[in-house]
Amino acid sequence: MALQRPANPRVTLASEPIEPAQKPERIDQEPQAPRVSAILVAYNQAAALRRAVEALEKSQERGRLEIVVVDCGSNDESASLDIDHPSIHVLRLPHHLGSTRAMNIGTRTAKGDFVFYLSPDVEVAPETVKALADKLEEDADAAAVCPLLVDPEGQPVSRVHPLPSREMLADACRGAALPLKQLDLAEPSITVEYPELTAILIRKQFVRSMNYFDERYGHYWADADLAMQVRRAAKKIRLYPAIRATYRASPDPLERESLAVTDRLVGAAAFVGKYEGFAPGLGFRLGLALGALARFDLGLVSALLSGQKLDGSQAG
Repeated sequence: MALQRPANPRVTLASEPIEPAQKPERIDQEPQAPRVSAILVAYNQAAALRRAVEALEKSQERGRLEIVVVDCGSNDESASLDIDHPSIHVLRLPHHLGSTRAMNIGTRTAKGDFVFYLSPDVEVAPETVKALADKLEEDADAAAVCPLLVDPEGQPVSRVHPLPSREMLADACRGAALPLKQLDLAEPSITVEYPELTAILIRKQFVRSMNYFDERYGHYWADADLAMQVRRAAKKIRLYPAIRATYRASPDPLERESLAVTDRLVGAAAFVGKYEGFAPGLGFRLGLALGALARFDLGLVSALLSGQKLDGSQAG
């Protein structure tokens, strides 16, 4: 009697080749490089800094957002923030070197194509960073973009100024606030001259092209200098009212330090000298020194004449 093939299809005759089981192919995906590097310069602002970082951690496309905190020698809990947020990068400076040097240190460390300078007083919405990066990426005429800042109740807060004149700087050195620009929030985008570095996203290549921030400034006026550099390059800074971030105003942690007062005056004189010439800059500084002399503030006179600023050189 002839042999018959078994009917069970799972049984294979010895004469048929046995195919080895196929293992699923493993694909190791390389992590994507950061698209945006958020840089926060902080000094004794632990509570605000924590809120700002926690808001950034909730951002859309978080995997493409690098968070860099430059701690300027704080003596509060700021420097330990990465214990609770191990994915952020904390650069701990031995003492306060001024925001200009701190921003340069953070920018040179940053890996993103866009750099987002953010005050610890600002909390972004989950869509803020991605929306700003999308706008900047599609706008070749813009060097930088900003969100609309609102207070915790949702009311607009302007941190945008006209480019400072010598008279405006002189008034600021006497304690007056820089004038604020009124914004037409009905427009989809607004071209602005001088937004503070409270929340501004800029192409890193542009910062490189101006050889980073000018370290003739210590702590103050580097934002005004950036605005002038954008204008000189015939580029734009655009503010988008539909893209928002919450601003919680807090006192300047350096407000009462005498060196910071001198830094503001010396920085204003440096701005005048850079954009109007050496003689006007020197005259501006001498005028400030004469005013201090009239008030018998000899310490301020000496600091102005020697050009002292907050850059870490006075640290022991």
